[in-house]
Amino acid sequence: MSAPPRGRLRLRPLAERPRCSIIIPCYNEEGFIEDVLRAALQQRYPPDLLEIFVVDGGSTDRTREIVARVAAADFRVTLLHNPGRVQAAAMNLGIRRSRGQVIVRMDAHADYADDYVAASVAVLRRTGALNAGGAARPRYRNGFQRALCAALSSPLGVGGSAYRDPSREGFVESVFNGAFRREAFEIAGLYDPAAITNEDAELNQRIIEAGGAVYLSREIVAYYYPRASLAALARQYFAYGMGRARTLLCRRRLLSLRPMVPFLAVTAFALLALASVGLASIRPVLAGASLAYAALVIAESLRLSRRASVADFPLLCALFPTMHAAHGLGFWAGLLRGARDRARRREAGRLPVR
Repeated sequence: MSAPPRGRLRLRPLAERPRCSIIIPCYNEEGFIEDVLRAALQQRYPPDLLEIFVVDGGSTDRTREIVARVAAADFRVTLLHNPGRVQAAAMNLGIRRSRGQVIVRMDAHADYADDYVAASVAVLRRTGALNAGGAARPRYRNGFQRALCAALSSPLGVGGSAYRDPSREGFVESVFNGAFRREAFEIAGLYDPAAITNEDAELNQRIIEAGGAVYLSREIVAYYYPRASLAALARQYFAYGMGRARTLLCRRRLLSLRPMVPFLAVTAFALLALASVGLASIRPVLAGASLAYAALVIAESLRLSRRASVADFPLLCALFPTMHAAHGLGFWAGLLRGARDRARRREAGRLPVR
């Protein structure tokens, strides 16, 4: 177990069984929402200490109908409308309505262990962290997702991100979803209301900068379903890159350089390509760098396909460049948009101290 960071806030002890508020942001999730609600309602935690808010961004499918039906059968479930559409706005709505000493985020595209809430509370109590969560464990429903799950288990796919490693235990930069002590939003503020992606990492960065801690535990178990097509994955990673760039501009730093690696790689290849147009001496360098990258992708794809399914090899060879290029280009787009929109930025508000 890693040591707690210096300057950690001193918090009052958390009750053994505090009231918990589960917040589920969603939009057009008719295929997942009932399973997630069932997982929330069947938590091994005192029922009278749980409240559940489903914050919907104006779904056009049967999501709201399904939630309304479940809410009619169980008073703990409340359906809220999110006019801001994005997940950060949904979380802020739910947090402001909540009464819990612990706020637990549950995304719709995920499966949760029946002790997810209890384990989260136990880890918060044991570690003194302001946010505790588990690793992002991917789970698949089709062949594309199977290959993507393999890519997301690779350092080439996730760059050694701690919150992708289900074997890790200790203080980290970010976790999957998370269970927050209420004080986190009083001290560090709510989610960035204008953030479309990366809102969780940006909030965790503010928590750490305010002297709090974020803890990753093997005991907190949840699985999520990744994107189901190459186009959807490219859009997601482009948005991830934009979100990281926005965080860099707003916070003026990132907690590590790891999220910038795709951006730096894309930039380096672009500069080499431009320079090679006028300088013949640069062309061997560009060719060598391209061959080295291709060899790395092929070698890792072979390793993963042998461990999982040989049929996944061609798709794995496409997945890694898609994730890297989309994230790097998204980072560039985020920097350009952020510079343009700097005057319109606003800080996330704080939750009033009770």
